[in-house]
Amino acid sequence: MSEENEMVTGIEAPIYLKYNFTAGAAAARFLAQVKKGVVTGQRCPKCKQVYIPPRGACAACGVPTKEEVVLADKATVQSFTIVSIPIPGNPIEPPFVVANLVPDGANISFIHLMSECDNADVHIGQRVQAVWKPQEEWDYAMDNIKYFKPLDEPDVPVEKIGKLPVTGLEG
Repeated sequence: MSEENEMVTGIEAPIYLKYNFTAGAAAARFLAQVKKGVVTGQRCPKCKQVYIPPRGACAACGVPTKEEVVLADKATVQSFTIVSIPIPGNPIEPPFVVANLVPDGANISFIHLMSECDNADVHIGQRVQAVWKPQEEWDYAMDNIKYFKPLDEPDVPVEKIGKLPVTGLEG
């Protein structure tokens, strides 16, 4: 083929999509509490699992979850990954840690960033605490918590993650 008839094997075509999201009743209550600096979950009336963020229904049992539970802003690392590849549009420079964290008082994990640690030192069972943005910057968003940092507390054995006692944390 000549240059003027060269076969096209690919093109670059950036696409930007903007989404509007309606949180729904359970998530809206959750985000309203996060704006106040309070982390909440919902307990399933059947299996007693505490979900964060609340979903309005238990994924396992399919029943509505209405009981709000106040959770600590301390958690346990259930799993994690070290992100080494830049993510387009993400202001965080790699490498950084994203972890599945089980908050004290919950049985189900949620995803958040970890910082103030060497990435190589992050491990399953590690105890962490939320580092919040200044209160005047709080909005209806989970990023009111900038990240979680390690605590100087004993690790939680793998088989006990998500099974911590909930004493004193119910709201």
